Amino acid sequence: MKKILILNGPNLNLLGKREPEIYGHRGFMDYYEALQARYPDVELSYFQSNIEGELINKIHEAGFSLDGIILNAGAYTHTSIALHDAIRSVTTPVIEVHISNVHQREEFRHHSMISAACMGVICGFGLDSYRLAVEAMVGK
Repeated sequence: MKKILILNGPNLNLLGKREPEIYGHRGFMDYYEALQARYPDVELSYFQSNIEGELINKIHEAGFSLDGIILNAGAYTHTSIALHDAIRSVTTPVIEVHISNVHQREEFRHHSMISAACMGVICGFGLDSYRLAVEAMVGK
């Protein structure tokens, strides 16, 4: 059984409420439960934090024992060399995900500080970006 951590960064605890025209009306926990039901042979776990250091600690904690990490670093994507270094420091592969197509948004969102450290990047498919990442991890 594959073990995969979904790790969400700042403001993603507000999915379903925050800018629904960009992020949709569905809360993440509702989606996560549906994802668990869809993949009963995958052990999914979930962690969200608005604090960069807690995300780094979770990567360190999970980064040597799991089969994959799916990371939506939120705004830290565009600023955090520390997250980049944390991803590079572990052996577990990481897929970067984004709900929106960041390349259709503000210019500052067009550059990711973490992409080069990740196995791949999925963006622009709404919450389904997470499912596509699970599919990539399961097929690996």
